[in-house]
Amino acid sequence: MVYFMMANGFEEAEALVPFDILTRCGLDCKLVSFSTDNVVEGAHGIKVICDINVDSLDLTNAECVVFPGGGLGTENLDKSDKTDYILKYATDNDLLIGAICAAPSILGKRGLLKGLKATCYPGFEEYLLGADVINERIACNEKIITAKGAGAAYEFGYALASSLKDSNIAQTVKEKIY
Repeated sequence: MVYFMMANGFEEAEALVPFDILTRCGLDCKLVSFSTDNVVEGAHGIKVICDINVDSLDLTNAECVVFPGGGLGTENLDKSDKTDYILKYATDNDLLIGAICAAPSILGKRGLLKGLKATCYPGFEEYLLGADVINERIACNEKIITAKGAGAAYEFGYALASSLKDSNIAQTVKEKIY
């Protein structure tokens, strides 16, 4: 199961494009609400009904956790104690972690990027503590994938799919979408 962490102010494309790609690749995906109900509102006013609330999240069947960006969405995820629990569980259990745009800062502040290549939305580099910050659209490590922003949402989705499934499956989906 792939869980997308959704907080008010999330960047819509950074969540929904990779979600769609992973679903097309045959992965089970769920949207996890960090709001008081299961509805979250994106940075551009699009409201999304999530599958579950973070308070009832059970990660025992998780393969991957994904953190979409968006300034306010990242801020809301960053200040939640649930995020610390999710990231600790993910690292303790070798889950794949994806973060895009401003969201890699959440990982960097918690020391998860030390010694790894990482990228993020320009202006958030200072929060990628200990990372080898690269000016690329995607940075792939064995268990952490980061991406620059909404413009890299498709590449981010394909990178996640290649890591979770198979690069051939990701390529087939890519060809079908285009």
